[in-house]
Amino acid sequence: MLVTSTPNIEGRRIKEYKGLVFGEVISGVDFIKDFAAGLTNFFGGRSRSYEGELIEAREAAIREMQSRAAAMGANAVVGVDVDYEVLGQGGNMLMVTASGTAVVIE
Repeated sequence: MLVTSTPNIEGRRIKEYKGLVFGEVISGVDFIKDFAAGLTNFFGGRSRSYEGELIEAREAAIREMQSRAAAMGANAVVGVDVDYEVLGQGGNMLMVTASGTAVVIE
């Protein structure tokens, strides 16, 4: 399935618009990752544990969006946008949402 942030796909004609499609993931950050990120914050550098969690959540949200688009009979998703939000009382939950328009292309 083709997925793009652009409103169309160069060289391909959109035959049918199926509608909006979403993929959502809410991921908790565990104590070990939180502790490792705290050390990185203290000593400086990149937080590989948080980066890994973010990458996994983003990829899962996109996969979920693709699955829902396929269930609608689409073979592509255009105009994709990915949003991130921190949730929870201690900010220890990460929500990633992928959204776009499910379409059928030639």
